[in-house]
Amino acid sequence: MDRTKGIEAIKARQQPWDFVIIGGGATGLGCAVEAAARGYEPLLIEMHDFAKATSSRSTKLVHGGVRYLEQGNVSLVLEALDERGALQENAPHLVHPLSFVIPNYKWWEGPYYGIGMKVYDLLAGRQNFARSRHLNRQETLDRLPTIKPDGLRGGVQYYDGQFDDTRLAINMAQTAVEQGAKAVNYMKATGLTKTNGQVDGVVAECQETGTEFEIEARSVINATGIFTDTIRQMDDPDAPSTLRPSRGTHIVLDKSFLPGDSALMIPKTDDGRVLFAIPWHDRVVVGTTEAEVDEVSLEPRPNREELRFLIEHAKRYLVGDPGPEDVLSIFAGIRPLVAPADSAGSDTSEISREHQLNISESGLVTISGGKWTTYRKMAEDTIDEAVLDAELSRSPSNTRNLHLHGWHDHAEKFGDLSYYGSDALPLQDLMEECPELKEPLDERLPIRGAQVVWAARHEMARTVEDVLSRRTRCLLLDAEASIDVAPRVAELLAEERDLPSSWAETQVEAFAEVASNYLMPSTVSAVG
Repeated sequence: MDRTKGIEAIKARQQPWDFVIIGGGATGLGCAVEAAARGYEPLLIEMHDFAKATSSRSTKLVHGGVRYLEQGNVSLVLEALDERGALQENAPHLVHPLSFVIPNYKWWEGPYYGIGMKVYDLLAGRQNFARSRHLNRQETLDRLPTIKPDGLRGGVQYYDGQFDDTRLAINMAQTAVEQGAKAVNYMKATGLTKTNGQVDGVVAECQETGTEFEIEARSVINATGIFTDTIRQMDDPDAPSTLRPSRGTHIVLDKSFLPGDSALMIPKTDDGRVLFAIPWHDRVVVGTTEAEVDEVSLEPRPNREELRFLIEHAKRYLVGDPGPEDVLSIFAGIRPLVAPADSAGSDTSEISREHQLNISESGLVTISGGKWTTYRKMAEDTIDEAVLDAELSRSPSNTRNLHLHGWHDHAEKFGDLSYYGSDALPLQDLMEECPELKEPLDERLPIRGAQVVWAARHEMARTVEDVLSRRTRCLLLDAEASIDVAPRVAELLAEERDLPSSWAETQVEAFAEVASNYLMPSTVSAVG
């Protein structure tokens, strides 16, 4: 995957692309894979880096949605469970079953949640990872050894899926390119072109050089998530807002606060949300909150109340009583929820996570809403509609069983490189060829010099942030350590890309500014 080749393809193109897809998050990348796998010629452009916004800030779960089941949205749960199974089959190096335990402190919780999980099992059918079961008090403590024991009666165990969201996004971009698509990050759509009132292309600006391109397309697909309405209003300045964005915040703790292989799940917190404490990359991710926001941004900041809420609940259930000083990183993502006309005044946690397709009078195809787990189905529906609108010859979807780049059935044998899947082998070769790239760059972080070089050569990483936030997950695992290691990463990137030391210095400053958003604010130190 080479950005330069993507730029060259845009310059050399003599005819319209079948699809120009705006947005390089889960949905846009899914559309690129879907279109290319069917034999169409798509171009995907992303204004920043792949999965920069919402798609890198999930709770790291591939799941049917227990909460949606309680809300009675069985169709969404069925669809998500089916897609969960497809994801595990197509990316087993990144998606795996995870045990969840719901602790029971009240007499009614065992039977109530037990029945709910049996229904969940039933809906999953053959795609079920394992059957749910009741746990006695000791079994619950065995699986959650740091859970508060006072008043604990037992628990309910069930299984769902876990993944690494941005690693999956990068593998999707690689898959799309391997299938024939072109994908370019740091290419911002600044306008739409029209002929006789119909959208027939995109005006885009390279964010590295300032070069502007007019790109023709038979169909333009708006898959920009939280920026959906921005693109819609390029098409029609009077287009009404369709989203009710909601911010979800997470904190990251050391694994010692929840050792073992099971996640803690609290079905209903004080704000009515499901709360998780999840083992992930030798850390524990605690989240998430639900806070409606008026404005969207690429770097949303958690507020003090959300952070207090998460720490308070972590203290409530974990014997280690984690405080602000124990938080290694914080991160927030904005959910692009599709707002129904009658949703005003309702809680955003009650808004469906189903996706919505819209084709404007001028032919702009917009896909919005949805969730990571169902990205493939969203893409299938989108390309189906876009093909019809563009009057292209129809080709059926074939992605249900399409292995994604990196597919490997036994990636666990690669140890801390397991999430690279089949790419772990050539990455290991690189370390053998260049032993100086083999050593960890910081003992607190799972990153080696070889991974920086690999990201630049094969994964279209352009900046220090790309490497530390998305090609590796260092920024989410330990923000302070990531700031400390940034100069070495910048040095390696500058050398690999043949850029001057002044570029590296600027990169370190830029990354430090972004990473400051991931540090626990000192103003939260008074949490009790």
